Amino acid sequence: MRKLISLLALVLATQAYAQKSEEDRFVDELMGRMTLEQKIGQMNLPSVGRNVVTGPIIKSDVRALLRGDRIGAVLNVQGADEVRTLQQFAVDSSSLHIPLLVGLDVVHGFRTIFPTPLGISATWDPENAALCARISAREATTQGVNWTYAPMVDIAHDARWGRIMEGAGEDPLLGADFARAYVRGFQGSLSGEKDQMLSCVKHYALYGAPIGGLDYTAVDMSRTMMFNLYMEPYRAAVEAGVASVMSSFSEVEGVPGCANEFLLKDVLREMWGYDGFVVADYDAVGELVKHGLGAREEVTARSANAGLDMDMCSLYFDKYLAQLVREGSVKEEVVDNACRRILKAKYRLGLFEDPYRFCRKEEGAGLMGCAEFRAEARAMAPESFVLLKNEGDVLPLKRNTKMAVVGPYASEAANVIGGWSCEGGQSSPVSLLQGLKNARATAVKTAQGSNICYDRKTQALWTGSRGMAIVPDPRSDEAMLSEAVALARRSDVVVAALGETADLSGEGASRTDIRIPDAQRDLLKALVKTGKPVVLVLFTGRPLDLSWEAENVDAILNVWFPGTEAGNAIADVLLGDVNPSGHLTATFPRSVGQLPYYYNHTPSGRPYDGQIKKFISTYYDNSPEPLYPFGFGLSYTTFEYGEPRAAVQPDGTVKVEVDVKNSGKRAGKEVVQLYVRDVVASQARPVCELKGYEKVLLAPGESSTVQFTLNKEMLSFYNYRMEKVFEPGEFLLMCGPNCRDTRSVSITLR
Repeated sequence: MRKLISLLALVLATQAYAQKSEEDRFVDELMGRMTLEQKIGQMNLPSVGRNVVTGPIIKSDVRALLRGDRIGAVLNVQGADEVRTLQQFAVDSSSLHIPLLVGLDVVHGFRTIFPTPLGISATWDPENAALCARISAREATTQGVNWTYAPMVDIAHDARWGRIMEGAGEDPLLGADFARAYVRGFQGSLSGEKDQMLSCVKHYALYGAPIGGLDYTAVDMSRTMMFNLYMEPYRAAVEAGVASVMSSFSEVEGVPGCANEFLLKDVLREMWGYDGFVVADYDAVGELVKHGLGAREEVTARSANAGLDMDMCSLYFDKYLAQLVREGSVKEEVVDNACRRILKAKYRLGLFEDPYRFCRKEEGAGLMGCAEFRAEARAMAPESFVLLKNEGDVLPLKRNTKMAVVGPYASEAANVIGGWSCEGGQSSPVSLLQGLKNARATAVKTAQGSNICYDRKTQALWTGSRGMAIVPDPRSDEAMLSEAVALARRSDVVVAALGETADLSGEGASRTDIRIPDAQRDLLKALVKTGKPVVLVLFTGRPLDLSWEAENVDAILNVWFPGTEAGNAIADVLLGDVNPSGHLTATFPRSVGQLPYYYNHTPSGRPYDGQIKKFISTYYDNSPEPLYPFGFGLSYTTFEYGEPRAAVQPDGTVKVEVDVKNSGKRAGKEVVQLYVRDVVASQARPVCELKGYEKVLLAPGESSTVQFTLNKEMLSFYNYRMEKVFEPGEFLLMCGPNCRDTRSVSITLR
């Protein structure tokens, strides 16, 4: 009988093995030869810097760690030769010959830089995100990089937070669409192609909602707000098959992301069924000690048990995890699961087949920053530009217009590509002046007018990293201002190139004052006083307080940070060769005191009625309404909207139609937007929520009927019991060019 049972067990085991995929069989066999310490080694991710070949790090710590099978991945190294050297040492010097994941923040370009992600989202076309990611991957994967820490999909309602520039703004539907597109662009099918790389969605979760807009601080919100307004982009990335997830620095309900069991297990693994691996943000495990969660051994155990698979930079897993397993504080199964997920990712990249497949120096030489990629970057940028004001149709300008191009960004090239720009500084980015020259504008003169700000130490702080330093002009502030004003008076129009530096947005760049910096504000006011038409070309990574500018400047073209082809793209729009078509995905407030602000808020019981008075929902010193609402964007042409129409279909879906006409004299693209309000529900629902959008190109006089389809899933929400429900009743359907200027129709659903 025992022999029969043994034989049956053997048959079942053989069948089970045969049913496993080749990937599973490979990983099973490899893990069968691994010690506990070697498995933990795959869970370690140190930063090795750029100089890995001859620098002191690789000569000491990293070589020792690699020789002992104690590293599974590295970050911040790039270059085909450098990565090949590192990869060869990992494969040849370790007993298991396991190649490395090589990670880098390839966010909106590698050598060819596209607009920053907030700008790309302003195109309202997720295919632009996919294209940016695809080209980024094609360039980066020739230089040894096989894993990017992107996309960042954090919903952000507070422009004080500098990293708002890295995401798609404040809306969950738009954020989810862009999250899927980035993952698809970076990863493709992950079928072993040499120009596909692992993607890492970040920062899970809620990193975009820090209290006070202050980076690295805690998040505090209800779970209904969490799931109705913030979580959808992460879920969408998981649904799209993202290979890895980066946990957030932020405390959520008192526990930082890398040790948050609710986020990593209950939601990510169980609710969403995620099977990829989770990596900590930079030294996040080590920082748990500073958060007060325990000593080093304790926070190591908490992170591993919560579901963290890879420790970035602290090396706590390397130092403490094996002993914690032997003591029983962490089950070996936890280590096995983490190791398995990481090895599977390497298998899908094809690293076991060819560890050097991403070191293609010769191919990269002809590919990076090539004319084809730059053309795509140039074409994308104008679609991200948001025309906020154009009083009297000042824009577009004629090529023979006498232009005074004034401001610290007139001839600046390094900062116009924006932060997280990898090798973008080597791509010969184009300044505004150079772009106008390339476009054959015939009467352009320039003056700097001011430094970035008055204080020299502050300017050094704001421009101090990644080769983007702007050396202050040694002349006095008065001399620079006088020169610019004199030039403006001799000109027909002033183009003022002002705004933030690349370092003034991004990680660690929180601001309490979100106006244009002081010296530039004074310059702009002096230019306006000349009486000449003033066009503000605004460089920024975040919504700014433009309350004065909106009242006093003739035209405002928000260009964000446009990337490698910045100057050429801006010239295309200023001179009318391209009609701008960007629309805001983050609200511009009237003042910093309104923040955090988001369009899809719930209604007040005492709503604002346009008057500043007591006992209603307003401020005593300003309107509570935004300066520029979500979805806003002008064009060089005009569009007319008809009344929307809605009908319930036999399958229970709702068909919504609206007629849109180009009533102007230029061809243009319009972003037609559909918003919904659930009029009566079991809990307060937002005043409006984006449920559909379409970008249409219309010739002068041309009309188009834009159609949307709604289903009950799209009209569902998480209630206070954390149940996702559809509640029948009346829904208001609103169509328009932004969330404010809409026409509506009501419909009742059973």
